[in-house]
Amino acid sequence: MPMTSLADNLAIENEMPYEERGVPVTVYQMIKETAEKFPAHNALTFQLMSGPDDKAETYTWSELFDKTCQAANLFRSLGIGEEDVVALVLPNSNETAVATVAGMIAGIVNPINPLLEPEQIGAILRETKAKVVVTLKSFPSSDVAQKTAEAVKHAPGVHTILEVDLNRYLTPPKSWIVPFIRPKNGINHHADVKDFLAEMKRQPKTLSFEDSGRDRVAAYFHTGGTTGMPKVAQHKYSGIVYNGWIGHQLLFTEDDNVICPLPLFHVFACHVIFMAMLKSGAHVVFPTPSGYRGEGVFDNFWKLCERWKITFIITVPTAISALMQRPVDADISTVKTSFSGSAPLPQELFNRFEKATGVTIVEGYGLTEATCLVSCNPVAGEKKIGSVGIPFPYTDVRIFDHTTKELRECGVDEVGEICVSNPGVNAHSTYTEEVKNRDLYHEGHETNRVYLRTGDLGRIDEDGYVWITGRAKDLIIRGGHNIDPAEIEEALLSHQAVAFAGAIGQPDAHSGEIPCAYVELVGGGDVTTDELMEHARKHIHERAAFPKHIEILDELPKTAVGKVFKPDLRKSAIRRIYNEALSEAGLPAEVVEVVDDKKRGLTAKVKKTGEVDDMAITSLLGKFTRPWDWAE
Repeated sequence: MPMTSLADNLAIENEMPYEERGVPVTVYQMIKETAEKFPAHNALTFQLMSGPDDKAETYTWSELFDKTCQAANLFRSLGIGEEDVVALVLPNSNETAVATVAGMIAGIVNPINPLLEPEQIGAILRETKAKVVVTLKSFPSSDVAQKTAEAVKHAPGVHTILEVDLNRYLTPPKSWIVPFIRPKNGINHHADVKDFLAEMKRQPKTLSFEDSGRDRVAAYFHTGGTTGMPKVAQHKYSGIVYNGWIGHQLLFTEDDNVICPLPLFHVFACHVIFMAMLKSGAHVVFPTPSGYRGEGVFDNFWKLCERWKITFIITVPTAISALMQRPVDADISTVKTSFSGSAPLPQELFNRFEKATGVTIVEGYGLTEATCLVSCNPVAGEKKIGSVGIPFPYTDVRIFDHTTKELRECGVDEVGEICVSNPGVNAHSTYTEEVKNRDLYHEGHETNRVYLRTGDLGRIDEDGYVWITGRAKDLIIRGGHNIDPAEIEEALLSHQAVAFAGAIGQPDAHSGEIPCAYVELVGGGDVTTDELMEHARKHIHERAAFPKHIEILDELPKTAVGKVFKPDLRKSAIRRIYNEALSEAGLPAEVVEVVDDKKRGLTAKVKKTGEVDDMAITSLLGKFTRPWDWAE
């Protein structure tokens, strides 16, 4: 049934407890039921190249189920039990999808971002005690194989590498050329290397071991990943199936075609979309290994929607921004809705997309720690632009004030920390490292539920819509990618002239926010911002974390105990970026102050300095996610 209001979701809850809904207990049960219902329906499509006429490979539900069983049997033959880990260092492909589900069935699957550096990949492999790694065979224009090999050198628990060769997706003459230009790996490690598909084909198409039939941890997903050792979240069958059930209950049927150019190593693509396909029987299309980052994807996107008769588009704000720089040059009349997540969507971008396509964007909210889904704007109801919508059925969102001794629940429109309880919250065991679970929960004695502290600041309005106003935790979110400011700060503090450093996210019209940093020098310290920028680039491991702007202040704002007070830095950055944008656009107006609005968070106050059309300023500043208002 379509979701129109909070009352609809509460009505679903009131029908019966979630435990009585008869949902599958395991992922194996979920895919088996769907394969039996819709054996000949399209399940999964992958294109190596982005062209609307390029070669594509499609599995039916029957074929996907058979291949998943073969891969699960392969993992078991390699010693993977229910508590053992299969790591995937892979971009998108049909093999990635198969290995993801098979890893959940045989043991615990651990998708790893292949864009991470070898040191970080190796750290995750050690933390999860991975035994088998599925990754790419060396392939032109890709360093995934080389990085994985280097990572495995430092992960002694890995005994087998299974390689996926993307060359099989090419057609002659390109497929003939690849063996001659394939980069050499040249990295020695201790693991056995085997061909993933060749080993799979030796296995039976029915499960050779008994599915446990019980709830257990089935996936590890790392968060962030730009500094040191990323935190690893533990996802149980119950949370994974809950995400799939929501998709089927409220959104998808076996007649839908969904395009998802997002990576399967991220919970949005894996749990929110792919698991919803497994539950509903809908068809998902993954264009190119790199999704939206793939060559030609933006140029061909609308034609791909026409080719596959897409009904739902899965996207993020940075992708929407890129799509709006290209014409809608195909028949997209089959598209019903576009879902956007991972980062806030500027209102101007929302308006432009809807006007250009005739398709409405639905914004939602989720997080890795909750096995993803928390809320979204009603598909068939009122969409409040800037909010993340209403909680899904069986999800309870509360706003708590943690700043006082006595924990207090906030009132309507009062800002506090967003706390979540639902079947996706693995209470008291969110992370693999026990120490990282401390102070992560609130015991709701009145509701008899455990609430996950999200670290996000927000409020709930009188209609039950959730609004995110800031972050209690200190992450920078660049285009949906989490960046830990600590790495930027540590890099700058390693310079002998720097006494204090504070890294924050400054507003950006394309990525939502990008890193910038402020520093205070030691007494007598002498260094230029250019020198600090070069120093930071040498000591920061990931390009996405490089600061776009570094500013030297006489003294950084600090708290009473001497910590850098970042809200003041954020105010400074908002004022600087908005004023630069107004100046570059030739609009006679300026931000005179940035205030901490109780409902909206940090809000820029704009004053006109000459004759100017209000709509010009509205259109310009609407490209940013941080709110603004006229100064009194």
